[in-house]
Amino acid sequence: MIDDSRTAKPPASATRRSWCRVAALVLVVAAVGVPINGLVAYALLLIATVLIFSGEVSVRPGAWLGAFLAVLMAVLLPLVLAPAPIEEGDNVFLPDGPGSVLEQQLPPDVYRFMKTEFDALYPPSQRCTAQSPGCWAVGGFPDRAYAFSADGVLGKPAFSRSVSTIDFSDPVWLRLGFINDVRYNWYTDAPDVHRGDRNRAFWMGLHRWNITMPWFVMVWFPADYVGATMCWHGDVLWEGADQHYATFRHPTNACRTLEPDDVGRKIFGVAIRPGMLAMTLDAPAAVEARLIACAIARLLAVIAVLVLLVRVRLRETARPFALIGLALVVIAINDASFIGGWRPFDGGDDGLFYTGVGRLILQHLVDGNFTSALIGGENVFYYGGPGLRYFRALEMVLFGDTNIGYLSLILLMPIIVLRLFKRFLPDEFSWRLALVFTALPLGEIFGTSFFHYAKWAARGFADPAAHILLIWGLLVIVGPREGPAQKAATTAAGALLLALAVITKPIVAPIAGIVLGGAGLAALAQRQWPRLISMCVGFLPILLLPLHNWYFGHELVLFSSNARLPGTYVMPPSDYGSALVELTRLDFGGEHLRRALTQIGDWLSGPSQMPVFIPLHAAAVVVVAYIALRRRTFDPWLRLIGAALLAEYVVAMIYASTPRYFYEMWLLTALLVAVFIERGLPAWIERYKLEMTWR
Repeated sequence: MIDDSRTAKPPASATRRSWCRVAALVLVVAAVGVPINGLVAYALLLIATVLIFSGEVSVRPGAWLGAFLAVLMAVLLPLVLAPAPIEEGDNVFLPDGPGSVLEQQLPPDVYRFMKTEFDALYPPSQRCTAQSPGCWAVGGFPDRAYAFSADGVLGKPAFSRSVSTIDFSDPVWLRLGFINDVRYNWYTDAPDVHRGDRNRAFWMGLHRWNITMPWFVMVWFPADYVGATMCWHGDVLWEGADQHYATFRHPTNACRTLEPDDVGRKIFGVAIRPGMLAMTLDAPAAVEARLIACAIARLLAVIAVLVLLVRVRLRETARPFALIGLALVVIAINDASFIGGWRPFDGGDDGLFYTGVGRLILQHLVDGNFTSALIGGENVFYYGGPGLRYFRALEMVLFGDTNIGYLSLILLMPIIVLRLFKRFLPDEFSWRLALVFTALPLGEIFGTSFFHYAKWAARGFADPAAHILLIWGLLVIVGPREGPAQKAATTAAGALLLALAVITKPIVAPIAGIVLGGAGLAALAQRQWPRLISMCVGFLPILLLPLHNWYFGHELVLFSSNARLPGTYVMPPSDYGSALVELTRLDFGGEHLRRALTQIGDWLSGPSQMPVFIPLHAAAVVVVAYIALRRRTFDPWLRLIGAALLAEYVVAMIYASTPRYFYEMWLLTALLVAVFIERGLPAWIERYKLEMTWR
């Protein structure tokens, strides 16, 4: 990798270097190929991203031309060398009475076989009814023979998607996109049709989920794959010359060689019975060689981009790689399917709603129905995470039916935390805190741990994304401890991140608003007009939420309509007033006083929700108030964060004290307490000793 230090040209500006990093990353993405839905491709992208953003990127035109040509060769080579793809179609199998879509569009032999298997496994006598909560039989049914797949968005698949190989024994890693369609948001349990089973043993992270939805997969081979060997166990239906299907049921592995007559014929793998189907393909040597050549070309293109454009600084890359490695271990223990798999989200959970609506948004975009895509499943936002559904739709464009986009955001979290700590604390102390945050679950006692964010992100909830965007935006707005004032573009980016955090989860609005308002007042006092204007422009997207609700739903709702529901808005300020009246009357058994104490206790219990930690968190709140109100003793930015936390404490006293709502609050509280312990506490002890000496 090159070293530009020997050139005589002056160093590029920070803005130019940032754009060069983004351009280098775009070249890497082009070289790897979209969608990036495989573990090897993502690992290559992840490594390249860390090297690009922690190293120095060249601005030499010759280096950029060489990198561009290398990527262009990698992109063009598959067009002339890659074999024709295997066409794949898949879908859930739910019989919807006579004349259903599946009955009309699937081959009759195939439909009859699956219907017979379904009735045998789920006899009508044990099926739920319309009166049963969350019953699958009154939910949605397939509207096409082969389900939409995000893997095929950028291509033109004949059915669901195009693939180059077949190799699965666990459908979680086959990544069946339809399992998280919002229409299948039911939560019936065994022995009836149900979505999935979870193994809660901590060592089962790789196979924590078992998909129990009845489904099928169909493959259609081009002529390039004649001579390939397909092996399977379970039920496979193979199309013959007369368009009738032969059934092959093998409880153990069986294989068959693809003949010329098999080209263009459909082969169905049927998984009505959970865990019974596995399929692999051993492609001809010529096909394997062509696929390997294309993969090597992409790998060499990525290496060329890094060698020609990036000068690596080992010290700067060691810590990000260490934190990412630890984070991946934590994620894998919790739920490894988050790293490249596609698990069935729980019926009735936020994760299934956001992901399912995200898939609908993407389908509307593909169909050219932009109005429906913008509506996002609700004319007036109800759920408390309006923005995540749009993030998931965009994620699927780049990463297909995976969680890799959300995973990338989660892997960024430890690095952001490290840099935030370094802004206010010594380097080594910050590094140790970041390691503790990432690898150890001490956040259950005080603050938060990376495990919290990984756990809820794997379930598809909006809270981790909002917290990460908030802390990232706060870090950008605060800026480095030393150095020149930030550019207007940088502050605009920070304000945009804060806006996206609120759009993703409006409950973080007090912290975002106070930090941005304080930064704006500081810029106004110092007459930094470009900085002030850029923050206003960057935060403007926040207006999209009320604009959406007014335009599509004809209601003026600021964020989401569930903000005032009794289950969310549990302790209004008026109730605290009533509690205070009861206290003055010494009515210790009063209802409002009891509810107020319960709510405050729940808030101060922290992420663990264990009352034993209430004194610890109460002391931390006192420390935050001390820092926020103490003039000239602490960094002004730290005091501003303290003021924002005091406002968020009020929100936590009013709204439901669900721990995941306030993870960022306790993390920032831990930051201020760490600063107090590292800097303020020794000075306070010295002053106390001096006062005692004079006395």
